[in-house]
Amino acid sequence: MTQSTAPGSPYGTLPPASVPGKRKPVSLPRLREMQAQGDKIVMLTAYDATFAAVADAAGVECILVGDSLGMVCQGLTSTVGVTLETMRYHTESVVRGLHRVQGTAWVIGDLPFGSYHESREQALRSATVLMQAGAHMVKLEGGGWTAEVVHFLVERGIPVCAHLGLTPQTVHALGGYRVQGKGDEAAATLKRHAHELQDAGAAMLVLEMVPAALSAELTRELDRCATIGIGAGAGTAGQVLVMHDMLGVNLGKMPRFVRNFMEGAPSVREAMAAYVQAVKGGHFPVDAQHGW
Repeated sequence: MTQSTAPGSPYGTLPPASVPGKRKPVSLPRLREMQAQGDKIVMLTAYDATFAAVADAAGVECILVGDSLGMVCQGLTSTVGVTLETMRYHTESVVRGLHRVQGTAWVIGDLPFGSYHESREQALRSATVLMQAGAHMVKLEGGGWTAEVVHFLVERGIPVCAHLGLTPQTVHALGGYRVQGKGDEAAATLKRHAHELQDAGAAMLVLEMVPAALSAELTRELDRCATIGIGAGAGTAGQVLVMHDMLGVNLGKMPRFVRNFMEGAPSVREAMAAYVQAVKGGHFPVDAQHGW
C-alpha cells in the first residue's frame, strides 16, 4: 500500500489515506465521557495539514489551531497581530490534512484578538467563519464579560472552549508572561470566572500558567467543563502544548513547564506519541518542576 509519507521520513509513517482509522472520531460527548472517567485528554496545537495528520496518527485527541501561529509561524512577538482570515486559512489547512488520512481528532479554532470583543453578534460572525472552515469548537480568552459571549454562541449550537489564567491576547495588560491566580484575591476572581464560564455553557477551559493547586481545585469543582492545563500542573482533566515547544524548535525562550519530546525520538510522530503516552500515564507534567 502507498503510505502518506515515505519510509524514513522525519515525520514518521502515516496510515494509508484509503484505509479507515480504527478509532472513532472524537466528539463532544466522548470528551465529556473522558472527563467523567478521569481519562486524560490530550491536546496539541497544529497549523497545517501534514502536522495535523501526524498528530492525529500519534493519538492526539484534540488539535488546537491556536493563534500562537502568529509567533511560531509568522514571527510576531505576540498573538495580537493574528487576523481572523489567517485563522480561517490555517483551520482549513488542518481540517484538509485530517480528511486526507480520515483523522479522528477534535479541531478547535482560536478566535483571534479583536474578533469577538465588539459584541456578541461580532463573536457569532467570527465563530461562523471558523466553524465553516471545519472547526468543531471555537476558543476565546478571558473571564467576566466573555461569559455572555459564550452563552450567546452555545445557545446557537457552537461549542466553546474558554481560556483563563495567562491570556496571551491581553499579555500587555497583564504585565507580561506571568503566573496568574496567585494570592487569595486573584485566585477567587479566577475561580469565579471559571464557574461563570461553565454556567454559560463552555465545554472546555484552558488554564494557562495557573498554580497547580488552584487548577486541581477547579478541576474537581467543574463537572461540566473539562480543564486543559498548560503550565498549570498535573491535576487538570487534560493537557495542551504548543507543538513547536514540545518538538524543541521554539524561536524564543522555552517555557520551563515544557518538555522536549524530540529528545531520543526517531521521528516527529514518535515524539508526539511519547507526549500522548506521558499525559495519559500521568508522567507529564510534573508539578514540582513548575515552582508555582
